[in-house]
Amino acid sequence: MPRRRPNWIRYAVIAAIIAVLIGVGVKLAGPQTVETVTVTSVYPSQSYTLLNATGYVVPQRKAAVASKAQGRVEWLGVLEGTVVKEGQIIARLESADVAASLAQAQAQVKVAQANLELQRAELENATANLKRSQVLAPHGAMSASQFDADRARYDKARASINSEQAAILSAQANARAAQVAVDQTVIRAPFDGVVLEKHANVGDNITPFSSASDSKGAVVTIADMKTLEVEADVAESNIARIKVDQPCEVQLDALPDTRFAGRVSRIVPTVDRSKATVLVKVRFVERDERVLPDMSAKIAFLSKPVPPEDKKAVVAVQPTAVVTRGGKQVVYIVDHDKAREVPVTTGERVGDLLAVSGVKPGDTLVLAPGDKLENGASITVAKK
Repeated sequence: MPRRRPNWIRYAVIAAIIAVLIGVGVKLAGPQTVETVTVTSVYPSQSYTLLNATGYVVPQRKAAVASKAQGRVEWLGVLEGTVVKEGQIIARLESADVAASLAQAQAQVKVAQANLELQRAELENATANLKRSQVLAPHGAMSASQFDADRARYDKARASINSEQAAILSAQANARAAQVAVDQTVIRAPFDGVVLEKHANVGDNITPFSSASDSKGAVVTIADMKTLEVEADVAESNIARIKVDQPCEVQLDALPDTRFAGRVSRIVPTVDRSKATVLVKVRFVERDERVLPDMSAKIAFLSKPVPPEDKKAVVAVQPTAVVTRGGKQVVYIVDHDKAREVPVTTGERVGDLLAVSGVKPGDTLVLAPGDKLENGASITVAKK
């Protein structure tokens, strides 16, 4: 008669099987591990981009405003950011000495003019005497020596007139030179622009052609904001892909949500040996008051101008984040530890991304959700 196995062995086997089944069930019912991707905002113009470069905004027209005169600043009428017009007075230097020289020169002009009037009177008198002598001398009523003296006096008076006229011209030239010296103490804006830097204050010595430590060369630096452009270094290996008047798109780090239309204005015909780059300058198609000098910029050189419909940013995601559920396209937004199903409408491809509507930039989506992922399912984000 066969020997029966103890019941406890049977019960142990059954208990082990039940434990395994419970473990598998718990594992299957637990959170699913998923990878995620972030919804982003892109511009359709990226599909037209041939080449990208970085650079800075610079004014084409910029000047450090000074004066040929030397002196101490006695008045300064601008600050950083002041808008100035061409010819507007920016500053004045002390001018008492040159003003005195101007007054002296103007007085010399008046002295020369007075001497001219005196010589004209002398000429009139000498002319009258000579005419009288010319009538009397032929009849023997006047000696020959007296006639010669009257003629000499007349000739001398005429020469004196020419001398005084030349003296007036010389005095007037000296007066103009003195006026220029006075004018140079008044510093004016050479063109319409904005003050970028203020180098001197009232009381500072201005000596444009000196390197003395206690003197300043320029009073202010101004720039014409209408001439702002972007300078970018392009690798010489890529310069053949760029040409003058080529359309561009400029993005400023200070204004990341705005794209500015640009055009290649010129390519500097020299190569920087140390960097193997060529300097390319891009002008803005339209002026924007928010654009300031020295802003860092990114430039996209385009194959063609951007159509108006492609100038606005679109919301885009990785194509694998969009799946079909129940005949409609959906994505799964990561909402805390849950996957929330959201229907979306897809658009055109923008590079490697797909334009969608129904989500917003910054949303975190499940990347490549599996068929078993359902709305409201618990998830765990995989560590990258």
